[in-house]
Amino acid sequence: MKIVILGDTHIPKRAKHFPKRLLAELKTADAIIHTGDFQTTDVYNDLRVFAPVHGVIGNVDSEELQQVLPSSLLLPFDDVTIGVTHGHGKGKTTEKRALLAFEHEQVDAVIFGHSHIPFHKQIGDITLFNPGSATDKRREKQFSFGLLYIQKNTLRFEHVFYDSKD
Repeated sequence: MKIVILGDTHIPKRAKHFPKRLLAELKTADAIIHTGDFQTTDVYNDLRVFAPVHGVIGNVDSEELQQVLPSSLLLPFDDVTIGVTHGHGKGKTTEKRALLAFEHEQVDAVIFGHSHIPFHKQIGDITLFNPGSATDKRREKQFSFGLLYIQKNTLRFEHVFYDSKD
């Protein structure tokens, strides 16, 4: 199973469309995880053309999205469970807030966004992963999103980095 992971797309404020590099991966995705800050329902609906979308709200998402999407998700894929949250809030780092969101759950991975900073770290038995942003890299050198491959209950995360959001 191939899952495309993205977040902090901020469309249409930071980009008008999905970058070509991202579109290439979306075309072969079995599922899509979005960590929030879609900004509008159009982005959510545009992604649904490619594969089922599992998304959470971010701190800049429209009221309409806030009524449709949860603030966090537990996603079972085969025998693994993935927690998804945006990661915004007060106090602590984004990574710590994301991990705390699932402190009472059995998760194999926690996927989060908010910081726009690509992040991949193992903490005990839990993988923490932030895809970065495909359209708003801020101070990062490159735009990014993530890929997750699940095979026989094994998770393999990787970042995809590129220079142009076109």
